[in-house]
Amino acid sequence: MNRVRFAEEKDIPAIMDLLVQVNMVHHNGRPDLFKGPTTKYTADELREILKRTETPVFVCVDDLDRVLGHGFCILQHSGGQLMEELDTLYIDDICVSEDARGQGVGRALYEHILDYARGLGCYNVTLNVWSCNPGAMKFYEKLGLVPYKVGMEKILKN
Repeated sequence: MNRVRFAEEKDIPAIMDLLVQVNMVHHNGRPDLFKGPTTKYTADELREILKRTETPVFVCVDDLDRVLGHGFCILQHSGGQLMEELDTLYIDDICVSEDARGQGVGRALYEHILDYARGLGCYNVTLNVWSCNPGAMKFYEKLGLVPYKVGMEKILKN
């Protein structure tokens, strides 16, 4: 039975492998923007991220405690002159290992993140999806997420 827990230092090698996988999805979709294969964090940076309460990282593991997927989050606070004072849990990254896709790992991570955010009293959970990743877009829509803002671009260099 799969379960979701906070990531630990022992999970770093598996998380690093997943970070390469998610990078390659983006690199294959937008090689003009994403280098590949690489990761957005070093192992040392990840070690520091795991220590911070404002950047919780979750992993979904199998019965043998093997990492099947991860969810990186960032606790954000907004508010001021124009915006209401709100706490948001931003999902920076969800990745399910290529060999574990279609087994409910992504859904388990997402539902755990929702429960965690509710426990913190967050107003909402947000994330960004690259348009070059239609599979992720469909996955999040299936979970009930809806667009709340759209980023647009005009490429000026060939």
